[in-house]
Amino acid sequence: MSDLDRREFLSLAGRGILATQLLLTGTANAHPKGAKARMPHELPPLPYAYDALEPYYDAQTVKLHHDIHHAAYVKGLNAAEEKLAQMLASGDFAAVKSVCKELAFHGSGHILHSILWTNMKPGGGGEPGKGPLSRLIVKCFGSFEAFSKLFLAATNAVEGSGWGILAYRRDDDQLVVLQAEKHQDLTQWGVTPILVCDVWEHAYYLKYQNKRPDWTAAFSQHLVNWDDVEARLKAAMGEK
Repeated sequence: MSDLDRREFLSLAGRGILATQLLLTGTANAHPKGAKARMPHELPPLPYAYDALEPYYDAQTVKLHHDIHHAAYVKGLNAAEEKLAQMLASGDFAAVKSVCKELAFHGSGHILHSILWTNMKPGGGGEPGKGPLSRLIVKCFGSFEAFSKLFLAATNAVEGSGWGILAYRRDDDQLVVLQAEKHQDLTQWGVTPILVCDVWEHAYYLKYQNKRPDWTAAFSQHLVNWDDVEARLKAAMGEK
């Protein structure tokens, strides 16, 4: 993510274009007429030690999740962008369908995981402070308790592998709770993800086995970094 600043990153993710927009800006420089080469995406470092989220998120899972799984999405995104660059250079777009799928899958996987790491912190959970986020949650869902129940229910009900997502929809100043299957399916155009919970089994299986609700409850009650969620909301709203 060295080629994107935080605001641009949030904006791209929020339009639901997630991967594809990322690519087209990233690979433009790879066109024969481009002035300079595109910098590859990089795995962002964790903002805490592997064991910092214990006992609710074990060090072994955090290490595997970040160093292996997230790294694979970064690698896949860079490979897909290289394929796109080659198509732009050659003018041969026969493989565009498969490349677009790779861009969406790996690009969305990279973006959502990058949000996830900062969405968590040691000693997290509870409720957000009295600020724009708290007020908007009450406006959109009636209460924090109602939002929390909805977010957990939606996240637990994801079919197969995917994510629970709280997103901001700038067009009508609303928060929406969404599911994502895989990383990119079932998105809604015009929203910016501000809180995400990974329910791919690789995210929780070593500690929680098949007990997804135990993982999502631990995430909600003990790990959520509401300061980060609020900062993301303000950025999505256009505040500095």
